[in-house]
Amino acid sequence: MSQARSTHFSRRGLLAAGGVLGLGAALAACGDGEGENAGSGGRAKGGESGPWSFTDDRGTTVKLDRVPANIVAFTGAAAALYDYGVQVKGVFGPTKTTAGKADVQAGDMDVSKVTVLGNTWGQFNIEKYAALAPDVLISTMFDDAGTLWYVPEESKKKIAQLAPSVGVSVYDRQLTRPLQRMWKLAESLGADMRAARVTDAKKRFEDASARLRAAAKAKPGLKVMAGSASDQLFYVSGTDLSVDLEYFKALGVNFVEPPKSAKKQGGGWYESLSWENVDKYRADIIMMDDRTSAIQPADITKATWKKLPAVKAGQVIARSPEPILSYDKCVPLLTGLAEALEKAKKVG
Repeated sequence: MSQARSTHFSRRGLLAAGGVLGLGAALAACGDGEGENAGSGGRAKGGESGPWSFTDDRGTTVKLDRVPANIVAFTGAAAALYDYGVQVKGVFGPTKTTAGKADVQAGDMDVSKVTVLGNTWGQFNIEKYAALAPDVLISTMFDDAGTLWYVPEESKKKIAQLAPSVGVSVYDRQLTRPLQRMWKLAESLGADMRAARVTDAKKRFEDASARLRAAAKAKPGLKVMAGSASDQLFYVSGTDLSVDLEYFKALGVNFVEPPKSAKKQGGGWYESLSWENVDKYRADIIMMDDRTSAIQPADITKATWKKLPAVKAGQVIARSPEPILSYDKCVPLLTGLAEALEKAKKVG
């Protein structure tokens, strides 16, 4: 479930729970601190002259003489910017699989065209980072302390000395809010937010949200469980603080909720179960962590897993605890769950 499943669950555990983002609370607009480009109304290109500034979700305002051209970002953030037409120079975080293919968190990026500073938890090549002459570093934040995701604690000061940073929070808010913030950030970096592919994606997201709301209303008795698998344990995520689950819950989806006596990490509540006790909760649909750090459903060989009613009924779908924060990439998260609700039978 964690990046290094045995040693750093404390940090990664917040996502075992369901992300945080992902995976809670406000459907409100992004509020204060929206980015702005004083030189071009948000349509400037990277490196264009004219002052640039952006106030991030820590309340920190980054001011530069020009629009950032050399951008380094956490892989998921880079993938979101890519969807809006903003190309980064370097990335850190899950980017390539062991087979050399693009990680699920890389989205549609051509990973052969970016410098990978680190592919796993704790990796960040400062020498390569410095060589990129970064203008700004961008990452998400999964706690209320302003911790930049995947920036190693032991080297964060050295990294901070090389370029200013921008943090987009996915903590204690619903999915719509960080989506809006990433939109504003991309706009400030020169993305054309009036392009058809961009506006169409936003409309599809709104339509998908309406579809999920309708599906949840039509079948209020169906119970959904968010899980993640490791070799020894099965993690059940609660919706609290989880950016995606909180949004789905707000749309009416009925989730299994671990008790508050379960463990709490920065990203939310989760309960770790032995595989012998994986049937503790009765669920009609199971959403499983799709990250490469987790064992995927097709690879789970535990007999107790195969006996679960939802598994036997084929009512298991993927979940992205760390959603790529573009409307285009979040549409499938909504439609996948909506379709599962529409088709599912009560089995739990």
